[in-house]
Amino acid sequence: MASLILPTTRLHAAFLDCRDEWGPGVHEDGFGMTPSDEVDSPEGFAAWVSERTRYVHPAGTPCPAEPHGSPRWIVEDERVLGGIALRHKFDDRTGHIGYGLRPSARGRGLMAWALGQMLDEARALGVGRLLMLCHANNLASARTIERNGGILEDIRLSSAGPMRRYWINAA
Repeated sequence: MASLILPTTRLHAAFLDCRDEWGPGVHEDGFGMTPSDEVDSPEGFAAWVSERTRYVHPAGTPCPAEPHGSPRWIVEDERVLGGIALRHKFDDRTGHIGYGLRPSARGRGLMAWALGQMLDEARALGVGRLLMLCHANNLASARTIERNGGILEDIRLSSAGPMRRYWINAA
């Protein structure tokens, strides 16, 4: 059975295994990883995890002024399967929630489940309407968003290419 957990240094090797399945350097939105993040060494990984969890606060409490969000890893039997993150501040370019699931874990409904869990957290924080984006050709992601109530607004060209824009009413 999968669970959502806060990023942790305890699963360093499992995280690297997940990242390597995608290929080194690939940015997966649910992890919030950028090309400049050094996660291979224990020290670099610890710094990255610390930064990712630095502004996490319990659901339902006021959001601080600093950048923050709710990063979670999807874990099953100590194996990192993917990540999902609720951004507490609106950004029209990235949307409220980003996610990624390692290829070997796809097709099981895990991301639809994880997205539902994050929508519950958004509700608890008082976020009533969420923007979700996915690449126009990523039909699996589009179905995941639609299963969770996403309504397609349009498809727009962005620096990452054509993106589907969905709105989800979480209230």
